[in-house]
Amino acid sequence: MKNSEPTIYDISSPGRKGVNLPIPDVPIEDIPDDLLRKDLNLPELTQLDVIRHFQQLSQLNHSIDSGFYPLGSCTMKYNPRINEDAARMPGFLHSHPLQDINTIQGNLALMYELQELLKEIGGFKGVTLQPAAGAHGELTGIMMMRDYHLSRGDTARNKILIPDSAHGTNPASTTMSGLEVIEIPSDSRGNVDIDILKSKCGDDVVGLMITNPNTLGLFEEQIKEVVKIIHDCGGLIYGDGANMNALTGILRPGDIGFDVMHYNLHKTFSTPHGGGGPGSGPVGVSEKLVDFLPAPIITIIEEGDEDNPPLFGFTTPKHTIGRIKAFNGQFGVLVRAYTYIRIHGSSGLRSNSEHAVLNANYLRSKIEKTYNLPYKRACLHEFVVEGCWQEAPNIHALDISKRLMDFGFHPPTNYFPLIVREALMIEPTETESKETLDKFADVLLQIADEAKTDPQVLIEAPHNTPNARLDEVQAARQLVLCCRPAYLPEPEPMQT
Repeated sequence: MKNSEPTIYDISSPGRKGVNLPIPDVPIEDIPDDLLRKDLNLPELTQLDVIRHFQQLSQLNHSIDSGFYPLGSCTMKYNPRINEDAARMPGFLHSHPLQDINTIQGNLALMYELQELLKEIGGFKGVTLQPAAGAHGELTGIMMMRDYHLSRGDTARNKILIPDSAHGTNPASTTMSGLEVIEIPSDSRGNVDIDILKSKCGDDVVGLMITNPNTLGLFEEQIKEVVKIIHDCGGLIYGDGANMNALTGILRPGDIGFDVMHYNLHKTFSTPHGGGGPGSGPVGVSEKLVDFLPAPIITIIEEGDEDNPPLFGFTTPKHTIGRIKAFNGQFGVLVRAYTYIRIHGSSGLRSNSEHAVLNANYLRSKIEKTYNLPYKRACLHEFVVEGCWQEAPNIHALDISKRLMDFGFHPPTNYFPLIVREALMIEPTETESKETLDKFADVLLQIADEAKTDPQVLIEAPHNTPNARLDEVQAARQLVLCCRPAYLPEPEPMQT
């Protein structure tokens, strides 16, 4: 371990404090002894100690602001600072969802306009902003699909078809909804196998969850036929919007028959990932599912005129699945996405998609003679290569990723999709320059050469990071799920 920052407990010193609390202006009451802890064991530090500690920790992190982040299927692209400026405007920042609607008309107007923009971008009839993440949007969409069939007395449908190239959260969302997952394999070109799809369609199918472009980075060449097959057997089409960054401004999923789709605002409209939150996964639906949207929906409850703006409020769809998120969703994230869309406009959003596709294909072309591509087709916004060679039998995708860290690059997605051996899924996004892509490609080519001439340098990588490679076997057997303050006793060793 190099340059390891000690824990905040390790740098604690008795008697130090970071703030001086004012004398309380309310009566002081005794607290019963049985409610008092004798020793809180809290760290004692000055404010400067704390600032320096967390500043040091922050510098150990890799982020999109500090380096290239080609994490396939996650779309780690730069977040324009104007998005942050908009989200911090006092009228947005200091509002509360329990305020009277007359006092938050600006908030509601923004949310309404965002709904309308997302409807237009996706070609949908209705949109909900409630879901807190992409997977939450998936669950919301499946619940609407299920309730749609049940409302028509179609109670036999209990299966969701999911291609093996779909986004990884799809099976989990389906299972959480109480439906059965049926996997559909890919054909030799990385498309949904049409013949197998036809054989699985029947009156027990709720619908198909499909990611297009799929997690191989490939556009489904027979997507119209796929949609028709599902609709002909009475099912619905769920489109996973995880890869919408390749299509925005070019193709509207609703126009080709998608019945429901979630948007990942962080992936397509450049809001922060936030380390697992905050997130937002708005869902767009076709005419069939408008009445099943979660409640409430932002709407105009009183039309305006030349002198007065409209009055915004809430409405409840006829067959709503109910509320699926407290209050009005992740409002701060919605402000950032709205800002991004308005800044770029329709032409800018299309240009972003085109550049994402261009960057991915450029990078693919730089390494395709050295790294094996399982599907030799032009990609869209991302692509997948095999991180292994016959000439280097001891090298795996993980070794390549660890070695990339020595050059200041975040590794790509490893071992997904599962249908590609030793998969490395690479997504450069539209925000990276040609110089960055060239440097990354050169490093990948160097690593490929090292794998064959000096494999040990990969096996022992990373060499230049604050922490060396973990012992995965030991980590799996001796789980440490949180930091251990200095005052706590060491755990008893595990019996083997």
